[in-house]
Parts: sequence; C-alpha cells; structure tokens
Amino acid sequence: MSSNTILVADDDAAIRTVLVQALGRVGYEVKAAGNAATLWRWVSDGDGDLVITDVVMPDENGLDLVSRIRKIRPELKIIVMSAQNTMMTALKATERGAFEYLPKPFDLNELLSIAKKALEVRANPSEGHSGGNALETGNAGESLPLIGRSPAMQDIYRTLARLMGTDLSVMITGESGTGKELVAKALHDYGKRRKSAFIAVNMAAIPRELIESELFGHEKGAFTGAIQRGTGKFALAEGGTLLLDEIGDMPPEAQTRLLRVLQEGEYTTVGGRTPIRTNVRIIAATHHDLEQLIRQGLFREDLYFRLNVVPIRLPALRARVDDIPELVSHFLNQATLKGLPLKIIDSPAMDRLKTYRWPGNVRELENMVQRLSALYSQEVIDIEVIETELVDTSGPISEREETSEGFSSSIERHLNTYFSSHEDILPATGLYERVLKEVERPLIMLTLEATRGNQLKASDVLGMNRNTLRKKIRDLGIPVVRGSR
Repeated sequence: MSSNTILVADDDAAIRTVLVQALGRVGYEVKAAGNAATLWRWVSDGDGDLVITDVVMPDENGLDLVSRIRKIRPELKIIVMSAQNTMMTALKATERGAFEYLPKPFDLNELLSIAKKALEVRANPSEGHSGGNALETGNAGESLPLIGRSPAMQDIYRTLARLMGTDLSVMITGESGTGKELVAKALHDYGKRRKSAFIAVNMAAIPRELIESELFGHEKGAFTGAIQRGTGKFALAEGGTLLLDEIGDMPPEAQTRLLRVLQEGEYTTVGGRTPIRTNVRIIAATHHDLEQLIRQGLFREDLYFRLNVVPIRLPALRARVDDIPELVSHFLNQATLKGLPLKIIDSPAMDRLKTYRWPGNVRELENMVQRLSALYSQEVIDIEVIETELVDTSGPISEREETSEGFSSSIERHLNTYFSSHEDILPATGLYERVLKEVERPLIMLTLEATRGNQLKASDVLGMNRNTLRKKIRDLGIPVVRGSR
C-alpha cells in the first residue's frame, strides 16, 4: 500500500477527524493540524506528498498559504477546500496554483479520488496540470458575476476556473434565462483576454441575409444599401472574445464561413477578396438541441465539433432552488442601486418561490424581484403578494397576446424544419401524429410533475378522461411516479 504522506489543515476538528480516518483507511499516512502555521512548518521541513487545506483558518488565509507553498515546493500538489463556495473562491484557488478546489460540504469519495489523482500526477508530472494560470482575479474586484452555492453551480465554477487560462472554444447550453451570456462574460473578464473587447452577437436577432455582414463586415457596394464599408464583429472583437449567442439560429451559409474562420484563422469581408487574419476566442451559446438540428440537416456537424471543444451545460433554476434566497437577496440589493426601496421577503414567501417552476429561470426571478421593489409599498413581502405575482405572471392582456404570438411563431419555426431540407420533397407521411406526440409527451410529463404524479389531478388540469390519460401515459412511454394514482 502507498506510503505517501498527506498533510491536512482545517480548523474544524470534526473535518480533521473524518479526513484522517478516511485517508488512513486507504493506506495513506496523515498528519493533521488546526492552523496554517503548523502546516507551513511541515512543508518547510520537506514533509508531505500532498496538502489538503481549508481557506479560512485562525492565523492565515489558506489561499495565501497556497501561494507561499508553491514558491518553495512547486511540485507539491495542493487541494483547497472551502465553505466560501463562490465562483471567486474557485478562481482564486486556481490562480494561486491549487491542483483542485472542493466546496464544502464535500463528497468524501470525490476527495479520495482527487487525492489519488494528485499523487499520481506528482509521481508523473507530465500527466497532470500544474496550476497557476496567473488569472489576476484581484484586478476584476470581488463582485460575483454568478450567484449560487448549490452543487450544480459548484461544478460550473470549477469548470470555469480550469478554463480561465486557456483559449479553448466553449459551447454554453441551457434554457433561456439561465445566464449563458453571464458565463461567457466571466470567461472573458477573468481570462487572459480580459484587456481586449468582449463582443456579443445574437444570431436570432439579426435578419438571416445580414448575418454574414454583421460578423465579417462588408465592402462598399457589396449589396443593396451598402453605401459605405461596414466593420464586422470579428474585427471589433480582435484580440478579445466573440460570443455567438443562439448559434443554433445561424443560417447554413454563415455556418460554412464560420467553419472556415475556425479552421484557417482568417476571413474575408462580404464583397472583399483580401483575407484578414483574426485572433479571437469564440464562445458559442444556445438553448437549442444542436444534435437534433444536426440530424435534421440544419446545423453542420463539423462546425459543432469545432465549437463544442468544452461544453458547459447551465442548470435550470428549478434544478438549484436552494440558490433562490441568495439570488433574491442579490437582486433586492441591485434594486436599491436604482433608487428603489429595500424589501424583505419573509420565510413563507421565500419557501413559495422555491416551489415555483420558473420557466423563465433566473431572468424571470430577477424581473419579479424588480416588480416587488417598484410596485409594492410594504417593506416586508409576504406570501400573498408572491401568490398574486405567480398567478399573474402572464401580465396584462397585451403582453399575453405577445407571448401567445411568440409561442405560435416558435411552433411555426419548428414545423418548418420538416419542410426546409429539400423544398421539392414533402415530409414522410404521418406528420400530424408525429407532431402531436411531440407536444403531448412534454405537456403530460410537466402536468404530472406539477401534480406530483397524481393522475386524477392531472386529468382535471388537462381536461381529459382519467382512462384516456392512463392510455396516453402508456402509449407515449411516460415514466409513472411511484405512489401516483
């Protein structure tokens, strides 16, 4: 069994005991201390093959200690643990040269796996990362571009920390309103291109015939209305980062030109002939299922692989409801910066917010908090106010009509995919039933989820006979929640 020695520093005696026992059971020698001074003495004396340290200790910040250890023993791997599990903690741990960052409470099996990997890398340095990407997080201040301490967000923070010192292409996916642009901006603001421009362009917001001009620029007279030379987003983002938001809405012609830029590192303006070299980091984002678009012939598979070097999937707000109180607090404080009075959400009201599905995700929550700050006179917001807001989320009639029209347009765009691959070839027969199933299955699943699997309630909500609902559940292969009736 391995005779490696692991040095543990944490001011929590219970955590020290757990780590000593767990690491000892798998054959490591363990020395544990409750302060930074003792750990520093051991490291200075040349002791230890791996360090596991907390951030907050009585005599020194663990992140500062990481920097000092790296100076005298750069080969010694360090695992940083912290209950201050924010994005900034993950970034700073990586910046100082930590091998890995683990938020508290941590998974013991994960820690053991990381410790094993760190010791293997120490024995074979060429196989692992060395840390210390010089992110200079301090230059960006202590503001938190991303909010939340849930396990789902911790995974995001750790991925971002590993990417900050790289130029790898990143594909950010997730539902609308989950914060895809915020993640892209964080990658830029805390990465090595932060001193250059961050340019975001939304593919869905640009007429299809103008996308190539918008991205690559155009020459005077290149098309009707081009009365002067136009500068494209690639030129504006030179040396920095270009976010291609809603990449799934990019037309095929523009996809081909973008692929060439990624392959050759150069482009030509619309109507131009001289190649222009480019040095831009590309981040793509979408709420679409690109793999499905590839199967439908609407998105190039080779472009997908070029963009999807590192995938980041953002969780829906309903998958991290424990972050809602922190998000609400942040948005309430943001409202005061706009001159609005500070509000307090009482406990029952906050609990209700955590049970809502939030189809619009964090953006919807932010909009609600702004309304609460602006429209209600009472300082304390109770559950009655929240219930009113949740019932009235569709807004006034004009807004509901606009939303309905947007939904209809969305359906029309989806249906067009069945006809757009070859204009002279009709889709396969049975299209009506196929589309009906596409709508029915998610509708029934969401209704069952909202009624906690109660089929009687679900049939009432859907307005169908209970036996009919049961048959559809069976025919559509919808999983049945145990105990449902």
